[in-house]
Amino acid sequence: MTAIFIHDAQFAISEQDHLSIQQLELQVGQCWSFVGANGSGKTSLARVLANELPTIKGDVDNRFQRIEWVSFEQLQTLADREREQDDSDLQDHVDHGHTAREIIQEQPINNTELEALAERFGISALLDRAFRYLSTGETRKVLLCRALLQDPDLLILDEPFDGLDVDAHADLTQLLQERVAAGQTLVLILNRLEELPDFSDHLGVLTECELNMAGLRCDIEASAELAQLSHLSAVEAATQALPPADPDAKRRTLDNDTPRIVMRDMQVSYGDKRILDGLNWQVNPGEHWQIVGPNGAGKSTLLSLVTGDHPQGYSNHLVLFGHKRGSGESIWDIKQHIGYVSSSMQQDYRVTSTPKAVILSGFFDSIGVYQQPGSTQLALADQWLTLLGMSHLANEPFRHLSYGQQRLLLIARAMVKHPPILILDEPLQGLDSFNRYWVKRWIDLLVAEGGTQLLFVSHHEQDAPTCISHRLVFVPAEHGYHYQITDITLASA
Repeated sequence: MTAIFIHDAQFAISEQDHLSIQQLELQVGQCWSFVGANGSGKTSLARVLANELPTIKGDVDNRFQRIEWVSFEQLQTLADREREQDDSDLQDHVDHGHTAREIIQEQPINNTELEALAERFGISALLDRAFRYLSTGETRKVLLCRALLQDPDLLILDEPFDGLDVDAHADLTQLLQERVAAGQTLVLILNRLEELPDFSDHLGVLTECELNMAGLRCDIEASAELAQLSHLSAVEAATQALPPADPDAKRRTLDNDTPRIVMRDMQVSYGDKRILDGLNWQVNPGEHWQIVGPNGAGKSTLLSLVTGDHPQGYSNHLVLFGHKRGSGESIWDIKQHIGYVSSSMQQDYRVTSTPKAVILSGFFDSIGVYQQPGSTQLALADQWLTLLGMSHLANEPFRHLSYGQQRLLLIARAMVKHPPILILDEPLQGLDSFNRYWVKRWIDLLVAEGGTQLLFVSHHEQDAPTCISHRLVFVPAEHGYHYQITDITLASA
């Protein structure tokens, strides 16, 4: 039975931008996947299917009654709400906000099913923790549980696998396969073509806010148009080159002998939960590290110690760039050496800003621009916008861009000053296959200049750029994690 029928339709994304769909027909019980480059309109298509985008013209008939949609934008909305409702300043104690259980129970659910699903996702121990303190992968699992427990007749998952570790990815794939086999109508919005699950038999491809191919997956994958799109993007990627560093700035250089980071027996806890337990780690000049581990293992906590943002850095043996934490250096003395991007930064970048201003803020290590950039910095920001293919968006509101476009801008912000230490926490999250290729290529180009070292966090070893020389792996143990350190250059010799 046809449940969604769209013909010759346009939908309002903004006052200027429209999404065009010539023909789309979804049957009850089908599983569709939609792919496209960042900014191609994938999330807008999800909003159309969820009845959340105004129709400008055309025939649209959506007969689904119970629709659940999970997306990064939804996560952003929840994170913003938790901040707005924080009453810590008005109380004599810290307001930790809603727990994960309370977030899930905002709509009526079966508690027995909640416990079973939480056990399956491995988040039973997290249900009574504050939602705002969960890792990106953990929050994704919470929102997936909340949607699945509503028993929707249409389930829309926007990048469901991003932010999940390898085991959670496999568990979710199995669960979705079971749901589809039981008759669940499912729509997946994906950036990674390789993440198309075997049970998804229909495929749509978007470019420039238009659904230009949709039908049986076997027919779409065999089309000459899709092959040509992949080829042209690969050719374009091969010709990329990075804008230079600001020649007018005093380059922050580090000597060739002092370790960049020294951690000895690191102990970090949240309440009674130990996040880091006995970590010994040292980053020497010239080393480029990938940090790998499951959701909630402590990877982002580790990075917050390096950036100087974590208060428990003072109570540990932590030496950054030759200075013991707490010996008198300011947080800005630390940040001047660092370019940084993460999912939490993307959530925190709430100031009213434009894409050009976001890139410019990287010169000043700030969220927002509060001083007049120089003419060279303005020109370099324009070069980065050109590299990203976003020159035409230079003055658009940052928050109006797609999640992937925002992520690309924040990566450019981290790289713009060619920092001595580049810290990328799940940088490929939300990016399509072509932009992931470009980002890894840009990282390798920057590192090849010789003045930048890399700390790269991911769930997947294969996501790492080619420059990686060392790997720190959080390995699950009986009580927490132990830490496996590998010199890849020796292992491959």
